[in-house]
Amino acid sequence: MADPVTIEDIYELFRRSQAEADRRSAEADRRAAEADQRAAEADRRLKRLEQIAANTSREVAGLTTRWGQFVENLVEPAVVRLFQERGIEVQETSRRLKSQRPGAEMEIDILAVNGDVAVAIEVKSRLSRQDVEDFLTRLPKFKQAFPQYGTYHIHGAVAGIEIDAGVDRYAYQRGLFVIKQAGDTVTVANDLRFQPTAW
Repeated sequence: MADPVTIEDIYELFRRSQAEADRRSAEADRRAAEADQRAAEADRRLKRLEQIAANTSREVAGLTTRWGQFVENLVEPAVVRLFQERGIEVQETSRRLKSQRPGAEMEIDILAVNGDVAVAIEVKSRLSRQDVEDFLTRLPKFKQAFPQYGTYHIHGAVAGIEIDAGVDRYAYQRGLFVIKQAGDTVTVANDLRFQPTAW
């Protein structure tokens, strides 16, 4: 016959059960604290990565701007000579022409002008087909953006130090002059049969 269960036995069982529950609770608390610590560390790392990414973005943007200015500095001095050689008697150039007119917000990297003709030039360090397409969508709004040139014949040109394959031909076919690097200067790549589109 089994020994009878005493109050002491029940108390001991309760005490053990309570101790096990306390141990489990302490273990759960320890694990929660570790998880909080890992989450806090992950949060610190994420903030540090975000800071690094923001700094890198600023530095890349600054480098891109400086590179773009370098390319413009290479192209602009040659523009008057290049277009005069093509029979377009431009006499002056302007850089970073901007318009904030509603519906015709626009920036032109370089504008070469004479009495009734202007050549709007988009300058890229690397010229892609998308750059050409974007420029072609902006050119029809040029006179709306810059009404002081409303009576001018507006031609377009794209310039790049590096030009993606086939992009020069595409720009040519769309009626744009193509300006390429040639040694330490630039040249118009279009042949002498080329007839530029006028906007």
